[in-house]
Amino acid sequence: MSEDLRAELQKHLETLNIQTSCVDHPPVYTVEEMMPHLQDVDGVVTKNLFLKDKKKKSLWLVSARHDRQVNLNDLAKKLGVGSGNLRFADEATMLDKLKVGQGCATALALLFDKDQSVTLVLDQDLLEGGHQMVFFHPMTNSATMGLRPQDLLRFLKETGHDPVLENFE
Repeated sequence: MSEDLRAELQKHLETLNIQTSCVDHPPVYTVEEMMPHLQDVDGVVTKNLFLKDKKKKSLWLVSARHDRQVNLNDLAKKLGVGSGNLRFADEATMLDKLKVGQGCATALALLFDKDQSVTLVLDQDLLEGGHQMVFFHPMTNSATMGLRPQDLLRFLKETGHDPVLENFE
């Protein structure tokens, strides 16, 4: 299933003339597990959190540099959802909205959020930090795909997901 989605994503990126760099590796579930496989990449690796606002039922995907601390209470205040209201969304919701399961959350899955019900919160450093490439899972946690920051932004806008830029320093 995830390989089909990965192929669909790759095909979509090719139609946008977006070049990618991909590293295949064993399945990983944490950034710590992933990093040894990405020692030689030229760019920044992301961590991705799929969250929900328990009051409004809104969905959020947070993509930040892998080495950033993401404080959910601080983020909730910045996003105006109220402290203590952001929680990790369940896997069933993630599968329904993004077509990926636990350990595979990725901004690239927004291709499958056809009704734009997920809001992307993007670490502004990913776009403005001077990185050669920004790396995400391509619908599977057994690979990591890099694309240029400007291509990431073009992909997101093309899927109808204008990111909310946030500073996680």
